[in-house]
Amino acid sequence: MATAPSGGGPRVQPDLPLLVDRTAAESLTAQLTGQLRTAIKEGRLTSGERLSSSRALAAVLGVSRTVVMDAYAQLYAEGWLEGRHGSGTYVADVSPEAPGTAPLATGDEPTVPGVRRNRGASATATGYGGTSMSSGVLRLRTSGDDAEPIGHGVAGTSGGCRGNGEAAPEGATDLRPGVPWAGGLDTPAWRRAWRTAASIAPGGRSDPWGLDGLREALCEHMRRSRGVACQAEQVVVTRGTTNALDMLAATVLRPGDRVGVEEPGYLRARSVLAARGAEVVPCPVDEHGLVVDGLPDGLRLVYTTPSHQYPLGGVLPVPRRQALLAWARRTGALIAEDDYDGEFRYDVAPLPALYGMDPRVVVYLGTMSKRLAADIGVGWLAARPDLAEAVAARRLDLGDRTAVVPQEAVRLLLERGDLDRHIRRVRAEYARRRAMVVEVFAGLPLRGDTAGLHLVVELPAEVVARVVARAGQAGVLLDTLERHYGGRPSVTGLVIGYSAAPTARLRAGCLLVRGLIDDLTA
Repeated sequence: MATAPSGGGPRVQPDLPLLVDRTAAESLTAQLTGQLRTAIKEGRLTSGERLSSSRALAAVLGVSRTVVMDAYAQLYAEGWLEGRHGSGTYVADVSPEAPGTAPLATGDEPTVPGVRRNRGASATATGYGGTSMSSGVLRLRTSGDDAEPIGHGVAGTSGGCRGNGEAAPEGATDLRPGVPWAGGLDTPAWRRAWRTAASIAPGGRSDPWGLDGLREALCEHMRRSRGVACQAEQVVVTRGTTNALDMLAATVLRPGDRVGVEEPGYLRARSVLAARGAEVVPCPVDEHGLVVDGLPDGLRLVYTTPSHQYPLGGVLPVPRRQALLAWARRTGALIAEDDYDGEFRYDVAPLPALYGMDPRVVVYLGTMSKRLAADIGVGWLAARPDLAEAVAARRLDLGDRTAVVPQEAVRLLLERGDLDRHIRRVRAEYARRRAMVVEVFAGLPLRGDTAGLHLVVELPAEVVARVVARAGQAGVLLDTLERHYGGRPSVTGLVIGYSAAPTARLRAGCLLVRGLIDDLTA
């Protein structure tokens, strides 16, 4: 039990045992990160408690100090830890997982109109095994000269266009967001997958669920890259995020249902939901993402982008994720999580998906449009089994389908490891591009530059309009924040996408835009 030391200092807890296994496939940093995260979630480390310094814990575990610093940095980015300048690293104000927040028992899922409940349930457990394990004790400190805070400066471990939707004219430099780097595709692997997939004989009626092999491969991909554990019966293959959201809306919404969408947010999400008869209600966001305390009453569903809020770029921290899930359980609402570029983060490892924290109330929307190509035409929806079954049935009713050949090509890329290699390669390329863009716009207010494929440069509205016009005359295409608001913009600026243009043209285009900004604000 945590106790408070005399003098009102940080609370101290008895020593917490930790283990690292050098023979395990999982890295030492990932092992330590997972154990600390679990200890906080289970309440063995509680809010306000101070952790050992990275130097002290590394010495006890017999590992490099970098291992501990990277684990702390990852947990800081996820919101589990917080730094206090000159004081050290502390457990953030998060709620431990209680029986009421664990996965619901069979039959306890929130009711969805028209959805038959699937009364299957499963549970999994993980642990460490093997030999060559180092053990240590995490000591929560109250004093010491070597404590260091974890902050933004700490180095960490290494469907459809979201711009205006119009193709760039030939010869133009496209700095709008939404299109991945075409040159990053591994041409031999890409061509091999499509050549093999094209040999599939034409079939009859397509399965609204999608190919079984692809659904299984997607489950494994989500487990490795997004921290999501699910089975094939929870996955429906779609044509992208927009199609997945459309099918979800067609399944669970009734005319007049109130649906929340982030403001500013993804325009196509608003359009799709409104087309299904929903009353689209704007939901406030700040520098961290969706403001849970500001959610309007009576919402049936909330569409959110927690890994990299579109377009402002905030990353929803763990305490707010917990609050959002608690809100959904309390109100009976569903959360549609659009994880459009969640694998591309540059300060620390990508954060786990919101869906992995509570699949009863979250529907995960994934797409290959940012991972591979904007027009690949393959995405997926992951939900609890009864809801996934209802979405598949609705697709069958509407005659909605995903082409088989692209599905098979994506399956081959996943199963052969080509997609993982591609993502690692383009993540490194995007990190270089992001650093270059940040350097060009240094000194200006930037948002969302730690993740994703775009960032925001805040500027006065009158400057934005003139920069866009003059850049367009010079052949540089730009997107604006104003376009992503349903109402009056509260923040104005440019949304700079750095994935589409070739590197040399990207730099030249950004330098031109920076010159225009300097001229207009001098």
